[in-house]
Amino acid sequence: MREIICNGNELTAHAAIDAGCNFFGGYPITPSSEVAHEMSVLLPKKGGKFIQMEDEIAGVLVSIGASVSGAKAMTATSGPGMSLKSESFGLAFMYESPLVCIDVQRGGPSTGLPTRVGQGDILFARNPTFGDVKTIALAPGNLNEVYTETIRAFNFAERFMTPVILLLDETLGHLHAKAVLPDLADLKIESRKKFTGDPKSYKPYEVPADEPALLNPFFTGYPYHITGLHHGSTGFPTEDGALCQKLIDRLINKIESKKGEIESNERFMLDDAEICVIAFGSASLAVKEAILSTRKEGVKAGLFRPITLWPSPEKAIIEIAAKFKKLLVVELNMGQYALEVERIAKRDFARLNQANGRPIEPKTIAAKLKEMA
Repeated sequence: MREIICNGNELTAHAAIDAGCNFFGGYPITPSSEVAHEMSVLLPKKGGKFIQMEDEIAGVLVSIGASVSGAKAMTATSGPGMSLKSESFGLAFMYESPLVCIDVQRGGPSTGLPTRVGQGDILFARNPTFGDVKTIALAPGNLNEVYTETIRAFNFAERFMTPVILLLDETLGHLHAKAVLPDLADLKIESRKKFTGDPKSYKPYEVPADEPALLNPFFTGYPYHITGLHHGSTGFPTEDGALCQKLIDRLINKIESKKGEIESNERFMLDDAEICVIAFGSASLAVKEAILSTRKEGVKAGLFRPITLWPSPEKAIIEIAAKFKKLLVVELNMGQYALEVERIAKRDFARLNQANGRPIEPKTIAAKLKEMA
């Protein structure tokens, strides 16, 4: 095991380097700017390329361009930047271009609370562009996970040839403490598959209905076309109805059919609990403290913490909803993930929401738990 002292934003940069990231394109925005700063220091030392563009749109587009050229690429932003990147995300979904985007959430909407915490990008991360897409969005809950989930984000981007969103929040991004990291030799690092046959027979989008495209890097002797339009097996645009439906079905199914290997969650003190709290990200740290304090007063609560937010952990939430009569969803927003719990559980439950840019205090959660007991 290794130890490092830094903040969460900086830790994503260290993890990205260890995952093989060799390109960063972005634009500074509070509270994510330390990600870019740290990448500007680390990448050149490893022979990678760092470029600060003129705005958020250009930052994601150069990252997509680097990715289709064979780089492991990353960008970083916060809520307003996610809005600006939205159309470009759609391009990456349609290209099937691997990309990791670090989203360090702040209070919103609009300019909102740039230096304060929020979890208001949850639904945006589910559908970060228009049209039918299936997103992978991960939400670490502590510094150790910031590192390991960044590694997972790169692995999923390469495995599924898709953008992956890593959802931090201001509290986690600026939390400065010791993190315990796995040894480099113990890391599982994935890279995209490549076609090795005759270039004349190369059809990058002619793949099974539950698999990603097989896109060789540009400039390696395997010509093909990429476009934001619906396309056939060689990437050239088509309006053939059957081919268009086949493409969208595959873009959805390549993620949906592999949910078992994507989903991850933590169950904290649930074995004997009478109340189940659902929370994620930095809010879960306060929930854990509240659970420990209220148990001393005889209130038995536990935590279900989704680490993979999207695709939705439907089976786990169905199980939780069936087992616990008392559910409490805690979020630093006005109830975005609660909508997903409501959709799945199909019943009423308690909610604790806060969107004023301040963390929810453990004593506030503890009071709610005692009220529910």
